[in-house]
Amino acid sequence: MGVSANGANGGYTRRGSRRRSSFSAMSEINVTPLVDVMLVLLIVFMVAAPLMTVGVPIELPQTKAKPLQGDTEPITVSIDGQGKVFLQETEIDADTLIQKLEAIAKNGYDERIFVRGDTNVDYGAVMKVMGSLNAAGYKKIGLVTGSEPAKTEQKKAQK
Repeated sequence: MGVSANGANGGYTRRGSRRRSSFSAMSEINVTPLVDVMLVLLIVFMVAAPLMTVGVPIELPQTKAKPLQGDTEPITVSIDGQGKVFLQETEIDADTLIQKLEAIAKNGYDERIFVRGDTNVDYGAVMKVMGSLNAAGYKKIGLVTGSEPAKTEQKKAQK
């Protein structure tokens, strides 16, 4: 009883050979759902990023300075046009600023603190806050300003 190579002997095949099935395992990854999820996340973060800024409405002075790059989110102290002091988004008394700041500063006196002062606020009020921060021992204090519009935009605004 000989065994043929093509399996014509009553369905018997050569020993050790495998039958080829018309069904094979799919070896490709379907990336369409991954792309869909990533696009939705991208849109969500693009919409949410502008909303994550500090919510105290302040008209910042304009400068040509370049923005600072940092790896951690700084603590923001804001002074509005009426001279009210805000720690992040919460209005506080200027006398209790240092105690509240010490409570939330993760890095102690190495914490970065941004001071935002409205254009209409008295210069002395901003310096009083900065002086109290410096006297308390905080050394990484920065002033936040808006970026100055380009000269061509200024000329268009004047016309």
